[in-house]
Amino acid sequence: MLKPALIIRDACPDDAQAIEGLYHQLVTNGAIQVLPERLAQIAQDPHSELFVGELEGRVCATALLLLCSDAMFGFQPFAVVENVLVDVAVRGGGIGDALFRAIEAFCLRTDCSKIMLLSSGEREAAHRFFERAGFVGSTKRGVVEYRRAFRAPGDLSL
Repeated sequence: MLKPALIIRDACPDDAQAIEGLYHQLVTNGAIQVLPERLAQIAQDPHSELFVGELEGRVCATALLLLCSDAMFGFQPFAVVENVLVDVAVRGGGIGDALFRAIEAFCLRTDCSKIMLLSSGEREAAHRFFERAGFVGSTKRGVVEYRRAFRAPGDLSL
């Protein structure tokens, strides 16, 4: 039996609803809203790449890649990958591997010095996958400050 063909491609505005559904698998946040207009902006931004994996005409995976300017290595950027997700119904079929091969190919074409990503601390299966994909979790430590913790300008209290 033939395996269905997987396509890794750039997201387009028509993918908004499918991507939003995937994000709801990742987090339970009622504020998630994927807008077609925003996907169009991302597609036009040379420093952003929103990948989707499509299987049998259905979006089943996504990852957002952002190129960051860096002063350390001339004009060589680094990449940050966020919101990596493969639909729970098709995990384990090589879709995540294909997604990361596309990410790495993009980073090679754009001469990135490294790829960084953050993942929620409790997503241990995802961490194992990222390590199998070549990421090393023991060399750096990521920290995050969410908007709700931002301080207003002039608020210097510690």
